[in-house]
Amino acid sequence: MRVLASTIVIYLAGEVAGLQNFFPGKKVSPKPFSASSLEDSLVQAIDELGDSRLANSENVQALVSQLENSDQGIKRPAISDAVYGRWRLLHTNNANTASPIQRKAVDSSAFPIYQDIVFNDKNQLVVSQVVKFSDAVELKVDALASTSAYPLAELTERKGDGRILGLNILGVSQVGSEAQEDVDRPDSRINFVFDEGKFDWEGRFSVPYPVPFRLPLLRDAVKGWIDITYLSERLRISRGNKGTTFVLLKED
Repeated sequence: MRVLASTIVIYLAGEVAGLQNFFPGKKVSPKPFSASSLEDSLVQAIDELGDSRLANSENVQALVSQLENSDQGIKRPAISDAVYGRWRLLHTNNANTASPIQRKAVDSSAFPIYQDIVFNDKNQLVVSQVVKFSDAVELKVDALASTSAYPLAELTERKGDGRILGLNILGVSQVGSEAQEDVDRPDSRINFVFDEGKFDWEGRFSVPYPVPFRLPLLRDAVKGWIDITYLSERLRISRGNKGTTFVLLKED
């Protein structure tokens, strides 16, 4: 009798399961990781790499890709209010197409590097690269920038890849079809042209940066862009015209 009862129970359970399959209810999908938790994991993974901002790992690359593809970032990031302000560089893969000066500058984390996205006194959008050697001494390189919200007529399409006599002096840029914006990420690009730079000692005196950005012969070679592939109020991932990837953290 017990065997018969067990057989009936098993049979009925199977029938119920079959009916559930026949009349499917709402499927429960695995809960995706939140962007905030992915950001935390990325910051921790970068911190574990040590003192070089050029160090890399498969874990960092995977977390960057997850955030870029998460669809949880701020839309139209290049014209979002969240993009403006000071950002601290945490990490870059810094491809071989970067200039020798750039690779040397970002290699060691001994000196903090910032990127300021701000406005000058002419209400022009400016992207500044700042290396803080101490509280008193810094290198600041300013680039005039352009977005759909703040267009700059000078920023026409770049023509050359930046090689000078075939040499990588100022970095090697993507051009042509490689340089096209991603149509699936509208308003994600900030175009820029480097304009001036200087080493500054607390405003008491300064020394010009040793690249004549305004020289007509070099003007095309000092154009570039950053494509913002992920943006939150806290963290930004960008890919530059030289193929480099940057991870930056918003400063308070």
